[in-house]
Amino acid sequence: MTFKRLLTVAALMAGTATTALAQQAQALDLVAPIAEYKIYVSENVDQLVKDTTAFVQAVKAGEVDKAKALYAPTRVSYERVEPIAELFSDLDVSIDSRADDYEGAEKDPAFPGFHRIEYSLWVKNSADDVKPVADKLLADVKELQSRIDQLTFPPEVVVGGAAVLMEEVAATKISGEENRYSKVDLWDFKANTDGSYKIVELVRPLIAKKEATFLAEVDKNFKTVYDILKTYEAQDGKGYVSYEKLTDKDRTVMAAAINQLAEDLSTLRGKLGLD
Repeated sequence: MTFKRLLTVAALMAGTATTALAQQAQALDLVAPIAEYKIYVSENVDQLVKDTTAFVQAVKAGEVDKAKALYAPTRVSYERVEPIAELFSDLDVSIDSRADDYEGAEKDPAFPGFHRIEYSLWVKNSADDVKPVADKLLADVKELQSRIDQLTFPPEVVVGGAAVLMEEVAATKISGEENRYSKVDLWDFKANTDGSYKIVELVRPLIAKKEATFLAEVDKNFKTVYDILKTYEAQDGKGYVSYEKLTDKDRTVMAAAINQLAEDLSTLRGKLGLD
């Protein structure tokens, strides 16, 4: 091997070592934010268990109006941490799948979870046929709580979750297909946005100096989404108006803002060296 080639190989090895050290440093930088995020997720799942317990009690007691009132706020905690919940695909399907996922749609006995109960409460104005479904839902959220307690959070999933939450709203939820019977979709949008913003806040210190312009744009876009949601708050200050009150124009404006935010956040993993 020539001296020149030796120098080239040495340079490549040095570059590889430098890259490896940089990646290790980035991983160490993420330890604290990931730990804080796990606390955030655990707190939300604890709240989910508590709220689901009350919701299920109302369903099983046949208290339809009470169950309807509890439905949207109960789901908030799940929607905030959906990227982590979706790591357990079996539980996500059991807790949050839609009628479209089943051959018999709403009449399919395999259709479980929140949306099966939602269907009976709003379409049938009854809880008589979903008491076993409610028991299974509570068992599933408790199982989710147990699994998350033991989970090591993948940094790329956590950071990528900021975009995933907004992309899901833009791609499917904006149509109103998720809570199609109750029309409480705006509760979910707000929860998804809150969950996304939490991730950005936790990693912000790691990119604040190099990515000040990016963060300013992201903050502006978050404000736009929050401002839009604020215009649809219920007059009593409890949640949001029915999604059916929004016109096609309203939904288009909201979709544009959410899409822009999702597009910006899709670069966040790369800025933290996680692509």
